[in-house]
Amino acid sequence: MPPSFSVLFVCLGNICRSPMAEAAFNIEVSKRKLNIHVDSAGLGPWHVNDPPDPRTIREVARHGIDIHHYVGRQVQPDDFLNFTHLIGMDHRNITHLKKIAPSQYENKISLFLDYTKEYKGQAVADPYYGDLSDFESTWKQITLGATYLADYFEKKL
Repeated sequence: MPPSFSVLFVCLGNICRSPMAEAAFNIEVSKRKLNIHVDSAGLGPWHVNDPPDPRTIREVARHGIDIHHYVGRQVQPDDFLNFTHLIGMDHRNITHLKKIAPSQYENKISLFLDYTKEYKGQAVADPYYGDLSDFESTWKQITLGATYLADYFEKKL
């Protein structure tokens, strides 16, 4: 049976926030036995075919999840057709996605933390230029967001 929904998490380079979101949401999808396809991508080409940032891999591994095999990719035009939801990590991601999206698909684009109560309207902090504590904080935001997002889809299924 094909997935009922498909979610593409998007950040700038696909090495920090969007792979974290993909991992965290996959855990929620699996726990709840939801039929949702999950992927992640970046807006820029800098890290295509690269693994996630080592600090991302380390933080996610601290929670028992192995993402070393993830491979960075860039958002493609077909993604707007193939995914039911394209979820940006920050406002710049949303602006960029809307700029490159065919107009009929703009309604598929949303801000990740808008699914939460606590952080509605806010961006997921980009830990790239920070230290390990920034990656830990970002993971906490993302796992909370993944829980709320799974709640959202559970109500729709």
